[in-house]
Amino acid sequence: MSAGTSQVRILVVDDHPIVRQGIAGLVGIQTDMVLVGEASNGRDAIQQFRTHHPDVTLMDLQMPEMNGIDSLIAIRNEFPDAKVIVLTTYAGDTQILRALKAGAQAYLLKNTLHRELLETIRAVHTGRKTLSPEASYQLAEHATDDALTPAEILVLRLIAAGNANKQIADQLSITEETVKSRVKNILSKLGANDRTHAAMIGLKRGIIEL
Repeated sequence: MSAGTSQVRILVVDDHPIVRQGIAGLVGIQTDMVLVGEASNGRDAIQQFRTHHPDVTLMDLQMPEMNGIDSLIAIRNEFPDAKVIVLTTYAGDTQILRALKAGAQAYLLKNTLHRELLETIRAVHTGRKTLSPEASYQLAEHATDDALTPAEILVLRLIAAGNANKQIADQLSITEETVKSRVKNILSKLGANDRTHAAMIGLKRGIIEL
């Protein structure tokens, strides 16, 4: 790093201490980066961001108290120039789109090679957007799919929770015939063989969460 060049200031947000320690160790040996803060949930991340104003934030998605997407939206609302890299174990296309729409500059999987993570931090700091190959593949694979309607997502969520059609009809105050019609649409749109398969696809793609 040349004299006078400022380091990329990084905030890491993850509820697993071992992940935060691993990133801290990796960043600590880079001459052009410095870790300025750590947070273990989305709410804490907002406070840490206000305190440190990092150049780049590494954000996990699944966390207690407040998830990564909600935290990302809150941070970007308050600090529109915030640069956030989503670092997660989930490669579902719906989840990826949600993160990008919320303002994430990059989406990486946690099994990413260290070199790829460091290159992404540097790229995002200079204003570039980037997706991991797995994330790009997931988006491309489902780009032309018919999206589920909010009503269908609601039914899929109840299916995943183990409810039968009659229970779903009672909970949503609709007829069982309507439920059957929505289930049929869900199976068709997701290319699922049955209800269980549909729930698995919904969870894998990030359309629903348990």
